[in-house]
Amino acid sequence: MSALPVMPPDRCRMARQLRLHVPDGFYHVTLRGNHRQPIFFSERDRDLLDAVVAEVTTKLSARVHAYCWMTNHLHMLVQVSDAPLGKIILQIASRYARTVQSSLATTGHFFERRYHCILVDADNYLITLVRYIHMNPVRGGLVTDPTAYRWSSHRVYLGKREQSWVITDFVMKLLAADPVRAFAAYRDLMSSDDPCRWGEGSPATNPVHKQILGDDEFVAKVRGQTAKHRSRVRSLDELVIECGVRFGYSPELLVSHNKTRGLAAARAWISHEAVAARVATICAVARRLDRCESAIRQLMARYPRNETSN
Repeated sequence: MSALPVMPPDRCRMARQLRLHVPDGFYHVTLRGNHRQPIFFSERDRDLLDAVVAEVTTKLSARVHAYCWMTNHLHMLVQVSDAPLGKIILQIASRYARTVQSSLATTGHFFERRYHCILVDADNYLITLVRYIHMNPVRGGLVTDPTAYRWSSHRVYLGKREQSWVITDFVMKLLAADPVRAFAAYRDLMSSDDPCRWGEGSPATNPVHKQILGDDEFVAKVRGQTAKHRSRVRSLDELVIECGVRFGYSPELLVSHNKTRGLAAARAWISHEAVAARVATICAVARRLDRCESAIRQLMARYPRNETSN
């Protein structure tokens, strides 16, 4: 068996990515092997990942509603509580990488630079997303029937496998209140001819807020939640995301060199909120927005906090 370069323990980290922490929020997470190389080399590796995910999510009070371990990447539908998603994924990725590394001779990055996540409107998209995750092996040409694939939660939903850390009740109750009818509805859902490809019909992310799977009404709801929990903001990256929802700009545009007037006011809002909530210093804000400290101070003076907060 050829060895895949694996990140050593002191380098197994997830690169910074803009995150939005919504307590009790549902997230679709994708994590790929570096250069899309395999992340599993035996059945024991998948069993190991099962055990790591079970332990970490239990410890951090997260709930896994669906998963699929593909050859070179993984999918999870995770519901967080107080612990942010980044902490959960970092612990899963680093523990798994360290253990697999012990059986390989080479070193290097095991996973891609960062994991990808989408905040999900559970009321409208959760059922579709569970099917999307469980159909990955079929779309990938590994099997013709998702039941034949052993490394997803589809068999748990069918009652063919017991995994206490996989939560099926929430999704099944969305399908029907009666368990028998819910089971029949799930089987019908999975036998549909719809290929369920990302971005084709449903699921498709919000056209403005690509980090959210939901319509404008859901985005407004998220904005209300982030405003309500503003005092609990944990990072500057989360403030950037909140600002994007509040002002209608993508996070990427906010940290770009675009000098549109509206963007200037939005960046001033980030600066004021970060300093007032002691999330970050002006110097740290300047680094995050890729500007000098004096430019940030000028923005804050030009757009006072009472004006940007309206």
